[in-house]
Amino acid sequence: MRYIVLATDYDGTLASQGQVREDVVESLRKLRSSGRKIMLVTGRHLPDLTTVFPDLELFDRVVAENGALLYRPQTREEKLLCEPPDERFVKLLKDRGVPAAVGRGIVATWEPHQDAVLNAIHELGLDLQVIFNKGAVMILPSGVNKATGLEAALQDLGLSAHNVVGLGDAENDHAFLAKCECGVAVANALDTLKERADIVTMGSHGDGVKEIAELLLKDDLAECDSRLGRHAISLGLRCDGEEPVVVNPYRNSIMVAGPSASGKSTAVSGILEQLAEHRYQFCLLDPEGDFDNFAGALTLGTAKERPDPAGVLHVLQSPERSVVVNLIDVPLGDRPEYCASLLPALQDLRARTARPHWLILDEAHHLLPSTWSHASNPLPQALETTILITVHPEHVLKAVLKAVNVLLVTGKSPMQTLNSYAEAVEIAAPKGEEVELEKGEALVWFCREKEDPIRVRTVPSKAERRRHVRRYAEGEMSPEQSFYFRGPKSKLNLRAQNLNAFLQLADGVDDETWMYHLRRGDYTRWFQEIIKDEPLAQDAAAIEKDEAMSPADSRCKIKQAIETRYTAAA
Repeated sequence: MRYIVLATDYDGTLASQGQVREDVVESLRKLRSSGRKIMLVTGRHLPDLTTVFPDLELFDRVVAENGALLYRPQTREEKLLCEPPDERFVKLLKDRGVPAAVGRGIVATWEPHQDAVLNAIHELGLDLQVIFNKGAVMILPSGVNKATGLEAALQDLGLSAHNVVGLGDAENDHAFLAKCECGVAVANALDTLKERADIVTMGSHGDGVKEIAELLLKDDLAECDSRLGRHAISLGLRCDGEEPVVVNPYRNSIMVAGPSASGKSTAVSGILEQLAEHRYQFCLLDPEGDFDNFAGALTLGTAKERPDPAGVLHVLQSPERSVVVNLIDVPLGDRPEYCASLLPALQDLRARTARPHWLILDEAHHLLPSTWSHASNPLPQALETTILITVHPEHVLKAVLKAVNVLLVTGKSPMQTLNSYAEAVEIAAPKGEEVELEKGEALVWFCREKEDPIRVRTVPSKAERRRHVRRYAEGEMSPEQSFYFRGPKSKLNLRAQNLNAFLQLADGVDDETWMYHLRRGDYTRWFQEIIKDEPLAQDAAAIEKDEAMSPADSRCKIKQAIETRYTAAA
């Protein structure tokens, strides 16, 4: 579910002339029985509200006094979210004959008394704001409004504003609706609110609320996704026209595929930074340590300690925290089982909270290999709103591949990669000839639509960070990426799966083996083609060309070049 919460204003939205029809109440009860939460966000004082609508237990939380008071109907607890009204201010209004109702945090009057209110605030030098609501004049501490009250209620429930559809009708609903993932103005709302809302209902007052409740039950408001452009995530700019190619931040699963060092990580980094900027929560399974502390996310797991799944879930309980799950310490063969142990728990969390909003699986062909036979049936559902990163799409579990609806492909043979995916899931391959992509380019294919792949320039990462340092220093590189000390007659077959292992083996192999690879330029090629570190490759090439250098000296110099760039950093 995208929308876990329906939050509605009272007067002019849920209610007409202060009253709520029974059929509207029944529609909210039905919505709540679907597992969703219902919130009331109103400018009314709580005692007044309980008089006109005594059945407040219909709501999971009530935000009253325009954001100043949080009420838990089930326990009847009240929580003041700001300072109480200043007694000097209340007295001054009374002395000047301004009629005012004083609440726990709000002072309310009506037009045309706003000038007297503003004069009193100015004379006393108070940090107060005046909010209008169809003739009502509300005075609150600066920064307190329906949006801040909603945020407090969501924190109380451990939910995110990205999973809220909010409904309102008046001036004081602007910030409230903007805070929600989907802001709805009922048909009788002010024109200025309708202009800024994502959706305007056909029905007025309670009919508008009922209309949205029914759409939520029908398809979770999916038919309205196209109207929520303010949340779109860009995959890149079209090379033929500079227009952004975007996806909705929900109900999409993206596969990023291509050979090593073809720009997959760069493309994913640009997407992740957008998610972080929009405050979408993500959980990233990182087999090689490529994304440590990315975008402010908390990293769990190190090269010497595997992350505890319970710890991952504990971090994700807070909507504000994203997590990178570093799997360097988990052996390659154990990673599918680790992934399988975590996915059901993530699915359960998503069922209750609709979070984490995104799940990212790096090296997906290792985490969910096609040869693995222990996948459970709910797996594709667990992988909704997911980014899968892989070198080999055809090596990923078929049930997972079928959940993908967007492919972003990098590398020298992108059409070949798309064809491999299409063959694996048994769908028609995309039309078009092979293209040669430039650095920073990709093909985007919406595989469930009858459109050709789109050539784009991917969104560059804003953060300057050195990628793959930990992976190459300490991680478990694949067999085809590893370096092998074999010697002149292939008597040895010593695999270095990372740079640390390379250094250890370099110290142990005999001089003949060491010099054999040195003279062939094998070290330079590995650093250049696999590690993708041109300066390191240049240093190695200079050492290889010095025929007078002894085996011991060449070992020492290459070791120093590696440790300067990688070991210390890792």
